[in-house]
Amino acid sequence: MVPHPPHHLVLEPDLLYTGGSLRSGLALTLAGGRIVEVGRADGRGTRLPGRALLPGTVNAHNHAFQSLVRGFGDDLAFADWRDQGIYRYSLGLGPAEVYVGALFAFGEMLTYGVTTVADFFYLHDQGNDNAHAVIRAARDLGIRLVLARAFYDWPRGPAKYRETPDDAARRCLELARSVAGDPLVAVHPAPHSPHAASPAMVEAGAAVSAETGAPLHVHCAEAPYEVEQTRAEHGTTPLRYLDRHGAVTSRTLVVHGCWLDDGEWALLGRAGGKLAYNPSSNMFLGDGITPLRKAIAAGVTVALGTDGGCSNNQVSVFGEMRMAALLQKVAALDSTAMTAAEVFRMGTEGGGTALALPVGRLEAGYRADLVTVDLDHLSMLPPQRAANHLVYALDPRAIREVYVEGRCVYADGDLTGVPRARIAEEVRRVTRGW
Repeated sequence: MVPHPPHHLVLEPDLLYTGGSLRSGLALTLAGGRIVEVGRADGRGTRLPGRALLPGTVNAHNHAFQSLVRGFGDDLAFADWRDQGIYRYSLGLGPAEVYVGALFAFGEMLTYGVTTVADFFYLHDQGNDNAHAVIRAARDLGIRLVLARAFYDWPRGPAKYRETPDDAARRCLELARSVAGDPLVAVHPAPHSPHAASPAMVEAGAAVSAETGAPLHVHCAEAPYEVEQTRAEHGTTPLRYLDRHGAVTSRTLVVHGCWLDDGEWALLGRAGGKLAYNPSSNMFLGDGITPLRKAIAAGVTVALGTDGGCSNNQVSVFGEMRMAALLQKVAALDSTAMTAAEVFRMGTEGGGTALALPVGRLEAGYRADLVTVDLDHLSMLPPQRAANHLVYALDPRAIREVYVEGRCVYADGDLTGVPRARIAEEVRRVTRGW
């Protein structure tokens, strides 16, 4: 387990990220897992020479078990990617293997500066044992976890994923009660998608969200086929279908949104909904380009996600910042279309807002989830543009320490909760013979 920090800690880096820029002469005071003050450095705190101190990044959408399948679906058409990768291997995973997959995904994320992850989880196998394995892995590593428990009843999907609406709602509430009071774990309902969640299933997820006040996660308008299928089966578009069944509110977190139309963006914005944008996954699967300027103009808060390890192959939110900016620039044929500061905000405080968590900012009252970066690393030079380098140039090897809830969970090239060598050994064991 990750050791507890001292009761009171003052950190004095060379540069501290606040207000959209890196500033010198500031100190961060931590206590009880929170940031209690951002003030002037006086030389009496713990010095972090040559370091920039940043808010931890927030991965607003992931499927942790899919990291085990990384590489098995590369360069395939969507149906082959799903059937030969996800379906072929995931159906043999039980709690022990799910635990290893979560260790693998979350451990790698920590080395990339991810301090909070939303794991959209659907390997239920008629219970919560697999979900508890994911939670145990997160606790062992010390990462902050949102377990987005999927509501899935697509008749053509694997039986291992499917449940009735009543069972999904009951099990989601049971899982949420089991982690109540844990500052590092939350459970959110997650109707899988318009194609894999029936009207009754969408309504069940919306009811749990209303009862608990938790955000509701849902894949929506990821690819053209989903728009066509939703029109054919329900006579409307994906977000309007969700709205028809009570699932578009201020708690809604739409995942992908590549093919929402202008009216749907307006609908989501009026409701106060959010977007988890996954640029690398959208490119990897050839899904399309989410029009972020339309989302932002409609008032939609944007967060960033990596998606699963077999539809992206990397789990770095810093990497998604870079991809988000570049993809929006090329889509608009305009190099000014998206800035480094905008996508940095999406990958930090945007994620915190989307997940209803006080993370992603170095400000009093926020959780003490932090990343230090080596300012002398070649990827952070020249120093005059260090804030932009975080988005466009950062090499993950420049990340030196990672803190969650004030605890150091990564330092000196290794994880403090579960060593990387042990995770590597377990991944080799689980995938041997695949």
